[in-house]
Amino acid sequence: MDVFTTKSGTVRGRRAERDRGIVVVRGLPYAAPPFGALRFREPQPPEPWDGVRDCTAFGPVAPQSAELPGAPVWSPGDEDVLTLNIWTPADGPGDLPVLVWIHGGAYVFGSSAQPDFDGTALAGEGLVVVTLNSRLGFEGFGHVPCADRGAAFPDNRGLLDQIAALEWVRDNIAAFGGSPDRVTLAGQSSGATSVACLTVATRARGLFRRAVLHSAVNAFASVEQAARTTAEVAAEAGVPATRAGLLAAPPEALVAATDRVCARYAQDPASGQRHYDPAIYGPVADGVLLTADPLEALAAGAGGPVELLVCHTTEEYWLLDAVGSSAKITTKEQLAVFAADFGLPDSLVEGHRERLPDAPVLDVYLSLHSGLLFAEYSSRLAEAHARAGGRAFLARFDRRRDQAGRRVRAWHCADIPFAFGNLHEESLHVLVGGPPGEADAELSRRMTGAWAAFAAHGDPGWEPLDGSAGSGSAVRVWRTAEERADAVRRAAEGAAGGASRAQNGFRDLWRTAGLPLLAP
Repeated sequence: MDVFTTKSGTVRGRRAERDRGIVVVRGLPYAAPPFGALRFREPQPPEPWDGVRDCTAFGPVAPQSAELPGAPVWSPGDEDVLTLNIWTPADGPGDLPVLVWIHGGAYVFGSSAQPDFDGTALAGEGLVVVTLNSRLGFEGFGHVPCADRGAAFPDNRGLLDQIAALEWVRDNIAAFGGSPDRVTLAGQSSGATSVACLTVATRARGLFRRAVLHSAVNAFASVEQAARTTAEVAAEAGVPATRAGLLAAPPEALVAATDRVCARYAQDPASGQRHYDPAIYGPVADGVLLTADPLEALAAGAGGPVELLVCHTTEEYWLLDAVGSSAKITTKEQLAVFAADFGLPDSLVEGHRERLPDAPVLDVYLSLHSGLLFAEYSSRLAEAHARAGGRAFLARFDRRRDQAGRRVRAWHCADIPFAFGNLHEESLHVLVGGPPGEADAELSRRMTGAWAAFAAHGDPGWEPLDGSAGSGSAVRVWRTAEERADAVRRAAEGAAGGASRAQNGFRDLWRTAGLPLLAP
């Protein structure tokens, strides 16, 4: 059956192109368009409809300037942006585990329509898969000055959208064969940090029982920092940094102003931390939805009974360098300035140089920034939850490929096509180094199976962290069979144990440094 009845009305999906046994429903509204009188406000329920609504195409993406391969672009006037998509087995038994996905994109770009996030393969593992769009950029995370502590125009509107989507899942997913009591929330990069925020947010409690975080990003702001960003963006847009001024600026003006502010940071080496990765939006510690960085909150036990599966790649930041979104740090002098801007001790920098003795300065910088922004933060989230008595699993993605004289590293985003089972998608080959071989397909099957098993039973196939210092042998390292065999051979020969051993060495350096890893 390809027709489903929700609380707002009846919808029609279609059979998935890759697997006719899977039905996909696209562009289903979970909240009203957040514009006009609803702009900068909490998400509101969608208007009900009569008849059968055709849901066979993805909904519009949130306001942004990005143009991503295989995905729609935003155009001014596209307003029905709070939609979700569902993949479900056509003849499923019902009461299936549900996986809800939040995409990444530095809180300013991306959508659920990206080919990376096609849920067909995961649905084939016996899941109901939900992907969603939420507000991004200023629309989702810009601070709007408000006399009532933000009650009318709250911070973290993007997170509130995600909560609204989870509430929709709770109220409607049974119609699609899913169990509202078996929901796993998953995300990557800024999507993973969104998941971490919702894991510790009281308002989201009870809406999911498990969480998957891939490459959570160390980015969080105080209200004061968010207000300073608003002042910069408003000035660039030529409007007052007031509620009235911001409402008068159309979404496209704030998107363009945001791009110009980011470009200015990228071009100014003296601009501090934002020069290296000019991402200016993120979750805000507003004292309402969020009271602390998720790392602090998890350490205090705020994750409660939610089970975590956390993963990061071993060469995260190399992707940002490859696509030109990171500063080029190629001299010792530039590296020293970077370390000073982030308050990194000399011992940490020298430790990375010693573990990469023949590497250029750029690689030392990329290794440091990988740990600071992604790898170390992700690992600490899992470890903090385990030490607080929670159940947490930790993994690293360490698959590489050399092809046509080019090395594709285990970099940011490379793990997601494997976990979703979408290696066949041509637009993703730049991430994984061309068409997949059988070893890649086998790795993908193992990763997809781990996600499915975790969502279904809370056990991805290896031991959870025990809450003691360090991660030790409880870490699953994702490699192809050839890479695993090579690692065993190198270990037997006494050779340097590859990136995994280096990663353990880097972890020791970060622990010794004792950095809190909270963005200042």
